[in-house]
Amino acid sequence: MYYRSSDGQQILDGCAGLWCVAAGHCREEITSAVSAAMAKLDYAPTTQFAHPLAFEAAAKVAKLMPEGLDRIFFTNSGSEAVDTALKIALAYHQARGESQRIGFIGRERSYHGSGFGGTSVGGVSVNRKAFAGALLPHVYHMPSIHNLEHNAFSRGQPTWGAHLADDLEKLLALHDPSTIAAVIVDPMAGNVFVPPQGYLQRLREITAKHGILLIFDEVITAFGRLGKATASAFFGVTPDLLTMAKAINNGTVPMGAVAAHRRVYDTIINHSAPGEADLYHGYTYSAHPTAAAATIATLDLYQKEGLFERAASLAPAFERAAHALRDAPHVKDIRNLGLCAGIEIESRPNGIGERSQEIFDGCFEAGVLIRHAGDFIAFAPPLIIEEAQIEQIFDTVRKVGWAPMFSHRSHSAQVSGCSL
Repeated sequence: MYYRSSDGQQILDGCAGLWCVAAGHCREEITSAVSAAMAKLDYAPTTQFAHPLAFEAAAKVAKLMPEGLDRIFFTNSGSEAVDTALKIALAYHQARGESQRIGFIGRERSYHGSGFGGTSVGGVSVNRKAFAGALLPHVYHMPSIHNLEHNAFSRGQPTWGAHLADDLEKLLALHDPSTIAAVIVDPMAGNVFVPPQGYLQRLREITAKHGILLIFDEVITAFGRLGKATASAFFGVTPDLLTMAKAINNGTVPMGAVAAHRRVYDTIINHSAPGEADLYHGYTYSAHPTAAAATIATLDLYQKEGLFERAASLAPAFERAAHALRDAPHVKDIRNLGLCAGIEIESRPNGIGERSQEIFDGCFEAGVLIRHAGDFIAFAPPLIIEEAQIEQIFDTVRKVGWAPMFSHRSHSAQVSGCSL
């Protein structure tokens, strides 16, 4: 549960590193598995042959995926997983004889990684502007689901907003649904934009009606964050492709993956020409032995300790602690789902991000690590957290987050170790 700062201070991890360390830091079960794998097989390419750990890891991941999504393509990050999913979508439609389907639809304010594909379908304006002249063509965006007027301080899924999914129909009418390969959304975004009740179900209905693949970007939600193996299971909506990374192996070794529905996989495989690659795509380090070993050990640990169920049981306490900050100064919104929460803060005139930076600095000095971006702070602790530690995180934010003594602090937070 802890980092150790460069000056020896113990820092309670309130954001699982970066949504990664779901089982807690420095787990002996994982580090031992990695060490043993490295000593036995340091590297093996997966382009011409494979190794047992790759298949074992794939089988364990597939077992946790929604029904039908049992074909696993390993990558090295969430960004690579998204770009891979986009290519799989194109290959699927080409195999079906619909090569005109080259368009993608994302959503405003959604983040899908730092690759060119992910940046293109993503809706983070500053990221898109930085590379505006080189992004993918034929990419369109639905409006964001974030609405303070109707949904501020919602606990869990807002009741208002299912109709926002109908904006997808408007985009399809404008651009012709027969040209769209896939729609990609994050079921719950890193800025804790929680989908309104019925919203994801409506997206599934629309995409299925038009023969468009639905991609769920679950890089932050897969493996217990919402109290289920996937957000898909939590919301009861099954996509055609599902991307994952981060908690897939507790952040120990870089790894990501795409889970594809068997129908998508079979279509591509059955239509590949003899002697040619099934999918012209891959990475040097896909299913790296050490990453695969970390994945196997991590997924075994999740099951052994019942961490998904633990997250579900702690969610009510986490929600209460987060929303207790509603009366703190400058708080515009608090939103939560599972073991994650976000607090949106009023910006200072000409000083966007200053308040959240001060809160981050104050909390770090007081021994708690949170995440901030713009005037927004996020919480997503390891799933092994205790209720007393939940209280410590949010009590620390209240005590030091808006205290004048931190208003001009400027330092670079550094960590040099970690521990349970």
